[in-house]
Amino acid sequence: MRTGIVEVIYAENKTSDMILEIMKSFLESNKFAIVSRFTELQKKAILSEFSNNPELNIEYNELARIIIVKLKSFEFKKRDGFVGIITAGSSDIPVAEEAKVIAESMGCEVISSYDLGIAGIHRLFNPLSEMIKRGVHVIIVCAGMEGTLPGVVAALVDIPVIGVPISSGYGLGEKGIGALTTMLQSCSPGLLVVNIDNGFGAGASAALIANKITE
Repeated sequence: MRTGIVEVIYAENKTSDMILEIMKSFLESNKFAIVSRFTELQKKAILSEFSNNPELNIEYNELARIIIVKLKSFEFKKRDGFVGIITAGSSDIPVAEEAKVIAESMGCEVISSYDLGIAGIHRLFNPLSEMIKRGVHVIIVCAGMEGTLPGVVAALVDIPVIGVPISSGYGLGEKGIGALTTMLQSCSPGLLVVNIDNGFGAGASAALIANKITE
């Protein structure tokens, strides 16, 4: 209610019992519960607890590691925000999918196109052109290794671009450090940057911007 961002239960370092207790509280107060970064053990506990309840719907995105449990009578409020999501490589897709689920939960329409990195930069132009023609309000770009793609996209469009550094790569810039540094040092002025692997933050920020534009 304060921020317009869906509340999410971050599963890392929580026991299954802790997650189930929080989920039950959320279902009672919000009519939905979103769990991010779940483990296989946590997923099994959640499905065992809620899958036999005829009043609930369960959706889970294996790539994004997000589970949504909600009352069948509940639907996320649809807004007019429109978000595009691009990844440089297939290794970036799980974080992109996390951003997608969050933006959709905040009422946005989302279109995505994956594996458009600069090693084959000719792949970028048609999907990016299609996003602009369709009128996306914000574009999220996920990239690992040296993280060049968000700056390239920001140099080609007249809307905000949110760069998400991904924890791929090796050597000096491993674990996303190289990608983060590149994005922070980009000379493309329309580029905003979130933390390494922060799909949740990118999706939430993109949805806030897109929904505000269409109010």
